[in-house]
Amino acid sequence: MKRKSIFLLCCLLVAGMAMAQVGTKVIAHRGYWKTEGSAQNSIRSLERASEIGAYGSELDVHLTADNVLVVFHDNTIQGKTIQASAYDELKDLKLANGEPIPTLEQYLRRARKLKNIRLILELKAHETPERNREAAQAVVKLVKRMRLAKRTDYISFNLDACKEFIRLCPKSEVSYLNGELSPMELKELGFAGLDYHYDVLKSRPEWIQDCKAIGLTVNVWTVNEPEKMREMVERGVDFITTDLPEQAEAIIREQAR
Repeated sequence: MKRKSIFLLCCLLVAGMAMAQVGTKVIAHRGYWKTEGSAQNSIRSLERASEIGAYGSELDVHLTADNVLVVFHDNTIQGKTIQASAYDELKDLKLANGEPIPTLEQYLRRARKLKNIRLILELKAHETPERNREAAQAVVKLVKRMRLAKRTDYISFNLDACKEFIRLCPKSEVSYLNGELSPMELKELGFAGLDYHYDVLKSRPEWIQDCKAIGLTVNVWTVNEPEKMREMVERGVDFITTDLPEQAEAIIREQAR
């Protein structure tokens, strides 16, 4: 009887610890770039996200015409279309903070030394289904080579890219961005969760509970208004992606009191 009581007490303690860890986590959108010395998708933005203790740092990835993976959001930089350009045409172009546009390898090399942050890697859509799959394959190969597979989640608006991520790394978290698929449709395709714009979840709030019922995670982007952050925390989303991670963290602490 005594052993059984000790066992039950241990179970309750473990359950209590697990419950204490449950709550909304913050992902810095394109890194923490709204801070001095930083810029969107810069290596400094990754460092700043790590420094403030964000759960994750989101980054955007393109495959150049000569098959180099680079980190940048827009399709063009200073008049050059990234996916139609060779890397040599891009490597000396500067971000807003003066850093050169980083390759994914450079970005991952820095991330390896920042042990406390996850990478939320968005693969941008490419011109053809074949090119989307090729880009996904190149990303996964590099992430594995850099020994960051366990710390990298994948997201995309492109369904072909997402399906390739699911096929290549079934143990990784892959979430869909576009917003038109229901939780059950995502589950059937093998997704780990949805990562939808605030407006989608505002109009379909039942999808949050539907996800919880079938074991999918819920991420909402890009939430910068305090009242919307509070609303999403109250609804129990797993992640908030935001340009203002410190403010989001403060609101989550406030809501937890």
